[in-house]
Amino acid sequence: MTDTSVRQIDRLLAIMKRLRDPETGCPWDIVQTPASIAPFAIEEAYEVMDAIAHNDHAAIPDELGDLLLQVVYQAQMAEEAGQFDFETVAKLIADKMVRRHPHVFGDETGHSLAIWEQRKEEERRAKSEHGALAGIPLHLPALLKAAKLCNRAARVGFDWAEPAEVLDKVHEEIAELKAELGGDRDRIEDELGDVLFTVASLARKLDIDPEAALRRSNAKFTGRFETMESMLAEEGKVMREQDLQTLEALWQKAKQKPGLR
Repeated sequence: MTDTSVRQIDRLLAIMKRLRDPETGCPWDIVQTPASIAPFAIEEAYEVMDAIAHNDHAAIPDELGDLLLQVVYQAQMAEEAGQFDFETVAKLIADKMVRRHPHVFGDETGHSLAIWEQRKEEERRAKSEHGALAGIPLHLPALLKAAKLCNRAARVGFDWAEPAEVLDKVHEEIAELKAELGGDRDRIEDELGDVLFTVASLARKLDIDPEAALRRSNAKFTGRFETMESMLAEEGKVMREQDLQTLEALWQKAKQKPGLR
């Protein structure tokens, strides 16, 4: 760490303290609470991911700064409440990194991922978080949480032997959903959730990140849809005025475009 970087983090901490000053700070910042600010951390994390996915080296440090601000913001509010401060946050993560890497900072040998998971399990036990599913954050995005739940269950042997078996389960869940269509909405939601959860299980069994796979499909859908709009615009037409048959034909054309197959 350079002297400049140390000065800049100190500067950021001082800026946050001033923004929260009850007498001379920013009215918006003053009234915020840990709960009101928390959702922004998720939003900023996704913006970091987006910048990285686009290989936007100009945007990445800016987005990382926005994410760092959320840490500084929470630490400042906690310090005001006499709970902890930024130094505590930095110390705890530094201690954790050393603790979880004894093969780097100590003399232990072994596979790094296995050691990491072992240390995490020891930490959960120390916190009295028992059980294979303990410690998974409550508010994770549902698809990501499903993948983590499946992964934890698989570690203790609750798993299918082959991906084909999971795919059979997906078809089974789809059939159960189909049987509920037209009936009770709560039952439909329940069965649809089972389909999504089993698809997440299939992704794990195939060693595919379901979030990444879905982001890829989202991008593909966006590209095809916008291509359809562009093709119609070239003819002076708009999508809402077309029948479904015309839109399906346009969709098939859009699918043939490079990068959209």
